[in-house]
Amino acid sequence: MRLLAVWLINAVSLLLLTHLMPSVHVASFTNALVIALVLGLVNVLLRPVLLLLTLPVNILTLGLFTFVINGICFWLVAEVVKGFSVPGIGTAILAALIYSVISWLATSILLGGED
Repeated sequence: MRLLAVWLINAVSLLLLTHLMPSVHVASFTNALVIALVLGLVNVLLRPVLLLLTLPVNILTLGLFTFVINGICFWLVAEVVKGFSVPGIGTAILAALIYSVISWLATSILLGGED
């Protein structure tokens, strides 16, 4: 049940992100549900591999390269899912950061932050 709630919170967070960053476009709530699902899959399957491959760079930048990896994952989902557009990698990095903060805050407030 918690997984479904987090999925819905992430979809709503995406819609809120489009209001904060007009350059990011999500076509509909249904599309936001699909994007949240694909983004979750990318974060579970691809992100750890990317983090491992870029570990030396990440160590040299004291972990700041993780923001770039998150942006790349966000941008990749925008390239794959129709109805979701992010104009560039710089915007994707900022959008991924804002999306993470919104999603974390909403999950903490609505679900009490229990893991």
